[in-house]
Amino acid sequence: MSKLTGATVRVGVTPPVSTGFFWFLLSLVAAVAVFWFGLESLGQAWSTPEYSHGPLIPLLSGYMFLREMKMVPAVSHPVTDRGPGIAIVIAALLLALLGNLVRIPDIVTYALILWIWGLVLICFGWRRGIFFWPAVLHLVFMLPLPQFVYWQVTIFLQGVSSSLGVGLISSLGIPVFLDGNIIDLGYYKLQVAEACSGLRYLFPIMSFSYIFAVLYTGPRWHKIVLLLSAAPITVLMNSFRIGVIGVLVDNFGIAQAEGFLHAFEGWVIFVSCVGLLFLLAVVMQRLQRHPQPLADTLDLDFNGVHHQLARALAVVPSRALVIACLATGTLAAAWHLAPNRPPVEVAREPLVVFPKVIGDWQGRSTVLSPIIEQVLAADDYYVSTYVQQKGGPPVDFFVAYYASQTDGAGIHSPEVCIPAGGWEIATLDQVEVEVAGAGTIPLNRAIIQKGLERQLVYFWFEQRGRRLTSDYAAKAYTVWDALTIGRTDGALVRLITPIGSEESEAAAEARLGSFLAPMLARLPRFVPGAPGPS
Repeated sequence: MSKLTGATVRVGVTPPVSTGFFWFLLSLVAAVAVFWFGLESLGQAWSTPEYSHGPLIPLLSGYMFLREMKMVPAVSHPVTDRGPGIAIVIAALLLALLGNLVRIPDIVTYALILWIWGLVLICFGWRRGIFFWPAVLHLVFMLPLPQFVYWQVTIFLQGVSSSLGVGLISSLGIPVFLDGNIIDLGYYKLQVAEACSGLRYLFPIMSFSYIFAVLYTGPRWHKIVLLLSAAPITVLMNSFRIGVIGVLVDNFGIAQAEGFLHAFEGWVIFVSCVGLLFLLAVVMQRLQRHPQPLADTLDLDFNGVHHQLARALAVVPSRALVIACLATGTLAAAWHLAPNRPPVEVAREPLVVFPKVIGDWQGRSTVLSPIIEQVLAADDYYVSTYVQQKGGPPVDFFVAYYASQTDGAGIHSPEVCIPAGGWEIATLDQVEVEVAGAGTIPLNRAIIQKGLERQLVYFWFEQRGRRLTSDYAAKAYTVWDALTIGRTDGALVRLITPIGSEESEAAAEARLGSFLAPMLARLPRFVPGAPGPS
């Protein structure tokens, strides 16, 4: 017999199918329609190496849920605390509606997890349903990071892994030089691409450490250590992998960095990370006053799990469950029956015809490499080097235009990419610059340096008539404008000029200022501003 809140139930008896299961199943069907946009996005994300672990997460969460059900048996008295579940379901549906309206799939997938949590609280009530939070929270590991967060994390991990990997190579007496994310071995140069950042190991290892901590029955501080150790272990082992590849390339050639061996080394590192987590748990147990074998501290009891699965057929019918089903079904029907809002057509000229002559500046355009174009994922872009007719240092002008900054696409800040090219950001400030004919404009001003070289950088986000200096603000305004004017287009504008060894920063600023004024006068033809009055 099992006990909870004074009620007893028979264990191991398969309950009959109830009418509550019908409402529960109907709610799930309606939810698929409401959250379909986010589910499609998840499927696309799971097809990439970084998130290929995604399909396993719901299965593991399901196991955790069934395991927790053994601690939450059925009760004979009426459940009267389903109200919080209804409130959470309604909030999740409103959040999903927002995500569908602004066409941002991340919002829809976050809402899906919130909706699942609300449905659990409806079925079990607040006092019993709260036991299931670990299983529901684990679903977060199946979600891809928002793009602007993804690139910041990726570039950071690339930098850390590159530095530690080069440190390992150098410690073995091999001459090596790190230029941004390029490991220079003399005869060979290894690019530490975003695929080598460690993200493809980090997410599954964090998921594993989360489950490990939940199943671990040792002290709570042990659980916290296991959770927090996942990220540093992954970064260190990925750095070790990069270092080993560098050593192999130095001794046996560039083939060691490609093909099967590269993938095999990845799997070895993943398994090693898991092994280190187990080793850490063993060490912490050995340090206990009364140490126990690790097997005795992991709750891996699978007995009775199939009986808990059968309990799903006996969902207790309730008005709260009917309300959740009807609310979800109503939103699904309203969304799919409502006429689609036609996309706003934005008239603009392609950047390929951007003037090569701007005032007394003469430009020469170039194209990016296919790899950079793929990472940039812009609908249109323009790269050109402008010089004045009277001579002097050049100005590198770059603009990337996105017709839509939703559906997983969007701009990431240059402050993420600059270190990858080997440049160090010495200063970065948000300033306002007076431009002739354009007034005062806000922009990001950075001084970057590589060795003795220095450059002055201006960049900002051109967003439907707004000039913004924060990518977070750009994302927020994208959501707002998607709701109010149906537009999510925008661009990144960046200017760079070198600072000569005998030149002051003020002289470099004057040069960028002289280019800014005529450039801004021509930019609206290619990056449309706010809509005019109708």
